[in-house]
Amino acid sequence: MATTKKSQSFNNPVYPIMFAIGGCHLLNDTLQAVIPAMFPVLEKERGLSFTQLGFIFFSLNMVASVLQPVVGYFSDRKPMPYALPIGMTFSLIGMAGLSIAPNYWLILLAVIILGFGSAVFHPEGSRVSFLAAGSKRGLSQSIYQVGGNSGQALAPLISAFVLVPLGQKGAAVFIVVAAVGIIILSKISAWYKRQLELEKENNRKKVLLSSIGDLTKKQITIALILLMVIIFARSFYVTNVTSFYIFHLMDHYGLKIETGQLYIFLFMALGAAGTFFGGPMADRIGRKKVIVLSLLVPLPLCLLLPHVPLWSVGVLLAVIGFFIMLSFSVTVIYAQELVPSKIGTMAGLTVGLAFGMGAIGAVAIGVLMDTIGIYPTMVIASFLPFIGLVGLALPRDQKITADAPSS
Repeated sequence: MATTKKSQSFNNPVYPIMFAIGGCHLLNDTLQAVIPAMFPVLEKERGLSFTQLGFIFFSLNMVASVLQPVVGYFSDRKPMPYALPIGMTFSLIGMAGLSIAPNYWLILLAVIILGFGSAVFHPEGSRVSFLAAGSKRGLSQSIYQVGGNSGQALAPLISAFVLVPLGQKGAAVFIVVAAVGIIILSKISAWYKRQLELEKENNRKKVLLSSIGDLTKKQITIALILLMVIIFARSFYVTNVTSFYIFHLMDHYGLKIETGQLYIFLFMALGAAGTFFGGPMADRIGRKKVIVLSLLVPLPLCLLLPHVPLWSVGVLLAVIGFFIMLSFSVTVIYAQELVPSKIGTMAGLTVGLAFGMGAIGAVAIGVLMDTIGIYPTMVIASFLPFIGLVGLALPRDQKITADAPSS
């Protein structure tokens, strides 16, 4: 009887863990959000160019992106529960270094350490979300991803209310955030370890049911490539808005940093809302439909954004942010369902690629702004979402009811 109850528990959602790992994702990505939030401060205090700012963002996200699939691959072979608090410890060290780094090169080093911590956190965090999901796969992934996107959405507020008043040393405030994350993740890791022991005891491993159906290896490869192109377009555009659009607001509309950052916060906050609704929506109408919807709706609005009067900027940013991030958690689930035996690897690949494309985008946008100016760069970037239309060629998916254990 006890064994039956344990077996049934595989499909029961564990809501406290769902929300706890989502909360830790918020804390982790809040630490990352400090970096772009610090751009106006670093430009002023350290005299850094847009290109140097781009390379700082590149260093953070490239380290995270390159290592995430690697961590995911090894966690698929041998899950590492206590990698979660260890990763957050690296983030704490990086944040402490960032607050006191006296020059460009030491800032880069601190940012790399922070990126390493994030790379360790994300694949294992996604696995915890999967283990806690039970039959609520889309909801669980949305809670997890919206935690991260909410943390990123805090960047403008961090800039306006912490870093602008306190300067670079204000980053020390976020050492406390990392410490809280370490405490919570230690408790989550203990639950994670017990789940692995339960799987071993019952000789049952939780697996992901795919909604996509049987595909050949060639079809899976093509679908993954298309998905990567979509993530490239989305990440490149989002990086443009979250890290560099503030300079357009200051230059084109004459806004102060604090006021301009509130517009960026609006974009990111609605993006977090879109991330949350995307997962449950995909459970109801299908993964591909949500991905396509998130690509089609923002297209004309992105083209208009660089040219509209200030009174309409907030409206466009809100709508673009909501729809363009609607597919964020869905692309993760879609990739995992393409290769359901590699949960950690696919999470690391998709989220890691998002970081990597954002990193490349930051450098490209920074160089363009230094070379041709802020306004022309914003115009060029407005065409990026068109690339994502390749999503129309993705394989269709069908509705499924639940994840299930298999022997």
